[in-house]
Amino acid sequence: MSYTVGRDLVGETDGDDKPGEKLSLGVAARLSRYLQVLTQARKIGKETISSQELADYTHVNSTQIRRDLSGFGKFGKRGVGYNVDSLVTQIRKILRTSGQHNIALFGAGHLGTAIATSDIFADHGFRIVAVFDTDDEKVGIRIGPLTVRANAELRAVVEDEEIVVAILAVPAPAAQALADDLADAGVKIIFNYSDALLQVPPEVTVHTSSPAVDLLYALYFYLT
Repeated sequence: MSYTVGRDLVGETDGDDKPGEKLSLGVAARLSRYLQVLTQARKIGKETISSQELADYTHVNSTQIRRDLSGFGKFGKRGVGYNVDSLVTQIRKILRTSGQHNIALFGAGHLGTAIATSDIFADHGFRIVAVFDTDDEKVGIRIGPLTVRANAELRAVVEDEEIVVAILAVPAPAAQALADDLADAGVKIIFNYSDALLQVPPEVTVHTSSPAVDLLYALYFYLT
């Protein structure tokens, strides 16, 4: 589960969302989950998928899935299901993630290395174009195709690569100062893997991801 800090991107209601309108928080979250499943289904060569299969993987009721998707057009055929390629394309358009988005990653430790060498972001049109660290022993080493840079290069790289998204895989004590520098450099979205509660300007959005919170959430539904 993620928490959004900073400006409120979407409303809290789950009414019918129309193309061209800002999605509600619930619809945007569910569409993102559908897209994750569809992307993996496409990687294993699956051409069609039913709303029930999506329900099985996402734990969203199949009726809700059909309702979410029907609000944006007719994507599926009764008895056949949804074309995976087509639905991936359409959901990316709805979520406005059809293009290429550049990411800067901060922290070249174990977590940062795992993130930088994973294809999880590339699968969805995000490309990590720069990795930074404050440790002189890490600066200059290669992680995949990228060379680790010093944080002093932050502003120049953000401008040159047109970066609007940053991932923080750094210790909590270092996170706030880094968030300040990123906001000053023009980064608009910070994905925070640290435990720090970051304060950012209104035009910057922070998403904090915590495995412990995700586990508590899962246990709650398992135990109740």
